[in-house]
Amino acid sequence: MSDAATEQVRLDVWLWRARFFKTRALSSAHVTKRGVRLTRFGTTRRVNKPSAGVQVGDIVAFGKGAHIVSAEVMALGERRGPAAEAQTLYLEIGESGDA
Repeated sequence: MSDAATEQVRLDVWLWRARFFKTRALSSAHVTKRGVRLTRFGTTRRVNKPSAGVQVGDIVAFGKGAHIVSAEVMALGERRGPAAEAQTLYLEIGESGDA
């Protein structure tokens, strides 16, 4: 098995496992159409490919409704589990919005 520091999972899969989206198809469509900001080792880039890799320690930021969600990836997860399990996959950094 590969080293834990280099393990990755697809961005759309991680967003779905972390329960930011109800289905993987919605997650994939959001990444493709609206894009996601991915920060790794202090470098931020815009990603619009659902197949982009996410690692533990990355920061993912994206718009959801009138809010911007920013979360640090704490774990990659093995499956889409219950909400309590999904909340262990990330640490919410901040959420901002107009409302």
